[in-house]
Amino acid sequence: MIKEFEKRLLSSFILIPIAIFFIIQGSIFFIFFLSILFLVTSYEWFQMSKRNNLLKLLGIIFLLFSFYTAFEIREYKNFKYFLFIVVVCIFTDIGGYIFGKIFNGPKLTKISPNKTYAGVFGGFLLSLIAGLIYINNFFAKKEVTDADHLLIFLIILFISFISQIGDLVISYFKRKAKLKDTGKILPGHGGLLDRIDGLIFVFPTMYLAILIIGATFK
Repeated sequence: MIKEFEKRLLSSFILIPIAIFFIIQGSIFFIFFLSILFLVTSYEWFQMSKRNNLLKLLGIIFLLFSFYTAFEIREYKNFKYFLFIVVVCIFTDIGGYIFGKIFNGPKLTKISPNKTYAGVFGGFLLSLIAGLIYINNFFAKKEVTDADHLLIFLIILFISFISQIGDLVISYFKRKAKLKDTGKILPGHGGLLDRIDGLIFVFPTMYLAILIIGATFK
């Protein structure tokens, strides 16, 4: 566990600052960044679903929509909202990994044998802590009133829930393809899809939620 965690930590120290740079820069830089991610994840999806042409096509359409919604959310107001979603998803993943390894306990589902109820709880807990810290430090008081805190609490839990569902969906397809990881591009992490499986489900969900809420209160 220690060696695998060290690899994950080292990869994260290198990759996270690079990702943050492109996210903050926005415009053509962010489009370039998303394009690279799309190409890599599409390749991994092709490898994972190479026996099913319909699945290939549906997966690519979904990835296109997912990265489009990521771009739209980044362009919505400013990058702070986008990074908020990323932070919640990252700490959902970290919490699930740490709590799952330390406490182990009953397995969540046969779809992903490494997932445990302790990991689910850890994902919710760390995402809440990280999300609330992020909001309190990177948003001005006028942007977040006391009345907003319950809503923020629920939004964090919702994002974490969708992120964990995304993780299970990709785990299901990996299991069907008899693969441990979607690729080997990230030391200690596996493939790119392994790391952003939650995000590619969260961005479309949040984008649709913003559209629905916006239309409702017009």
